Amino acid sequence: MYMIEKRRMSDKSSANTAVGDHTGAPYDAILLVSFGGPEGPDEILPFLENVLRGRNVPRERMLEVARHYERFGGVSPINRQNRALIAALRADLETSGPDLPIYWGNRNWRPFLPDALREIQADGRRHALAFITSAYSSYSSCRQYLEDIARAQAEVGASAPQVTPLRKFFDHPGFIQANADHLREALETLPPGSQQGAHVIFTAHSIPQSMARASAYEAQLRATCRLVARASGAGAWDLAFQSRSGSPTQPWLEPDVGERLRALRDSGAHTVVVAPIGFLSDHVEVLYDLDIEARELADHLGLTMARAQTVGVHPAFVRMIQELISERIADRATIPSPHSPHGARSATRGQIVCPVGCCPPAERPQVVAL
Repeated sequence: MYMIEKRRMSDKSSANTAVGDHTGAPYDAILLVSFGGPEGPDEILPFLENVLRGRNVPRERMLEVARHYERFGGVSPINRQNRALIAALRADLETSGPDLPIYWGNRNWRPFLPDALREIQADGRRHALAFITSAYSSYSSCRQYLEDIARAQAEVGASAPQVTPLRKFFDHPGFIQANADHLREALETLPPGSQQGAHVIFTAHSIPQSMARASAYEAQLRATCRLVARASGAGAWDLAFQSRSGSPTQPWLEPDVGERLRALRDSGAHTVVVAPIGFLSDHVEVLYDLDIEARELADHLGLTMARAQTVGVHPAFVRMIQELISERIADRATIPSPHSPHGARSATRGQIVCPVGCCPPAERPQVVAL
């Protein structure tokens, strides 16, 4: 069983909780779609083989990434964090509505997307609203998930449930508030007198430049940075990238967070706060790349470094998901022009709706998310 807090409903109650989209089909379930991660040492390599299937990534790189997981007992926190998020959202939906059951499916590890769709189908539900655990638009963080859903539907068969994704939320006030609150908390951990002059480095997963050019990824990240910095009262800030995994000959988004730390030290900075606004939870990429590698480098450089928490289950973030669900139900978002590269905004609520064919892969990506 991969559905969270499944409950029996009579035909009457099921009808009361179903809500329709612009086609008239009822929304009768919520599907959380995520990346997945191993939950024990024996699962590390099978998980990574799923991640890297069809990609020209050397086995040495896979084993290097495996060692990152081994530092944490072979367990990725991402599944535990998704369970916590689902529990928090379940409680919010029970209070604020719509009171729909929540299911969960991953791209690369159990619970897999096809299994989640089969469970939705077995429960007699036909149309799920999907919350994809990525705030930004790129092939790896947007289009690839839509492809995963389509493959899962094909595997389940012609009677597979419909799945409608919720919009990207990089500039949603709830997402901004959660990040700003955590950035402010990190600033407050710095020694007295050093908070005002602390430099903030926002970080996100690097992607190939060819992929970035085909999407709004970098522009959306910078919009989030500006909004979070303003809401938190932070001073100087910039955007850096982490977790690069592709060929050294392929251009990826820069600067790397380590390069930025060195440049700040050379410019006379003494205190930095690293804020991973490109991630929703403190999973292995955040724990290893920032809490281990970046912190060791900051110590070596003589920099005082604090790290902001990701949004996790911050109440404003959980409420944001409820609002995304409710606005989709109420707004019946408009279908944008297929010629719009970054999506269109619906007339009444301003949400970005992805056009058909958004975020193409460009050069085949070699992104290894942990």
